Amino acid sequence: MNIGILGGTGPAGRGLAVRLASIGHTVVLGSRDAQRAEAVAAEVRTGAKGKAETVSGSSNEQAALADLVILATPWESALATVSALKSELADKVVISMVNALVKNGREMLPMYPPRGSVAEMIQAALPRSSVAASFHHLPAGMMEDLDSGLEADVLVCSDHKEATETVLAILEGIGGLRALNAGSLAQASAIEAFTAVAITLNIRYKTHSTLKMAGL
Repeated sequence: MNIGILGGTGPAGRGLAVRLASIGHTVVLGSRDAQRAEAVAAEVRTGAKGKAETVSGSSNEQAALADLVILATPWESALATVSALKSELADKVVISMVNALVKNGREMLPMYPPRGSVAEMIQAALPRSSVAASFHHLPAGMMEDLDSGLEADVLVCSDHKEATETVLAILEGIGGLRALNAGSLAQASAIEAFTAVAITLNIRYKTHSTLKMAGL
């Protein structure tokens, strides 16, 4: 699949790009600065030692032309980014991995957008797209390092069956990750907010924790 990542030059986008490319997907890292995206893509390919050769860099506009698009921008710019690309994103599955968080001392605190979550805000802005929320709790550094031994459960929620099934299928191909259907997009508020807890634990214990659901 041809996958575009909007705002893909940050740690989360880089890590996801490596994992997706390593299983055969073509990935375009998008950015407001296409030259920066090209430079980051080159770093990603070098770091992956031949296992992410299908990663390239371009503008967000070019990334939005992909078959499936992932939103990985900072939360403050997420709405503006997708609103400017509404036509390009129409009739596509759009995955939001964005968390609205703010740092307070040594803790991360969740922010709650008026619609409850970033994902629901994005769905409202893209009425012709099928938005899913996923990839929120994955440690970026471990994602980019294919030898990290990463094991994690990944929650997926959406109001569109096609979007849920598409994301679940992608996740099933990534070694070490287990995909779990968490229900409707209304669950995105709790999923996004829990990321603040996960990062706070990482800061406190100086580690890179992952989410694992027992009993499933």
